Amino acid sequence: METTMTTRIKEILFIVVGTAIYAFGLVYLNIANHLAEGGVTGITLIIRALFGIDPAYTTLLINIPLILIGGKILGKRSFYYTILGTVCLSVFLWIWQRIPLQINLDHDLLIVSILAGLFAGFGSGLVYRNGGTTGGADVIARILEQKISFTMGKSLLIFDIVVLICSLTYLDLKRMMYTLIVSFVFSKVVDVLSSGGYAAKGVMIISNESNVIAELLMAHLERGVTYLHGEGGFSSELKRIVYIVVSQQEINEVKKIIHSVDEKAFILISNVHDVEGEGFTYLRPQRRRFTLKRSN
Repeated sequence: METTMTTRIKEILFIVVGTAIYAFGLVYLNIANHLAEGGVTGITLIIRALFGIDPAYTTLLINIPLILIGGKILGKRSFYYTILGTVCLSVFLWIWQRIPLQINLDHDLLIVSILAGLFAGFGSGLVYRNGGTTGGADVIARILEQKISFTMGKSLLIFDIVVLICSLTYLDLKRMMYTLIVSFVFSKVVDVLSSGGYAAKGVMIISNESNVIAELLMAHLERGVTYLHGEGGFSSELKRIVYIVVSQQEINEVKKIIHSVDEKAFILISNVHDVEGEGFTYLRPQRRRFTLKRSN
């Protein structure tokens, strides 16, 4: 019970911090440099540009009804966390807009775009990683997915495109192109944070020398391997397949070890988006270099 409570508090704190970071970048980078944004946040910026209404208010006005409509779809935990994320975003938008701060980047829109994407991606990534959202387009996408089987990825993309096109009502084409850079950096940072910071490579090795290769990999890399049993479709020959997960930096070493034993080995390398366990999320036990002798 105590562990669950600690986890909940940690998640809530990260959602609050994430929305603060996202709102900071939105105010001091996007708004200050007249860059657009996708999703519901983009709609609030359009309303601000055309009617002068504070995004802190329109964020709540647009999001809260959507969240209430999608309450059953989100689930209890996500529902509460989404409300938390939306309210915090509005609060921090209100706060940052009233603190006079200017980030001087010599009017370099490329640097501004990259930084805006980093702030938005890092802030949103923290929120998503801890089970929350900032409402808006995510809720709409989930409703469409459930009702008409339209995938979330497609609906979010279409929604962003429509919002960005509408943003041309107050932006020129040049700044719209820089906004696309923001969106690209944002998506990459969110992907990294959502999938975890311990990305790696999974390697499958099919060879007649599987046992020798496995022993060398374990000895040189100090990582465990797994044997999978496979059967050739053409030859019907049973073989041991070696599977190992390594860091990106170790891939070349793995290939050298395999080729030193069997140059004709069949190697499959795939991306592993997140890894938890020995050698990744905690250190491997160190080998003792010296043996202590007991004195009689």
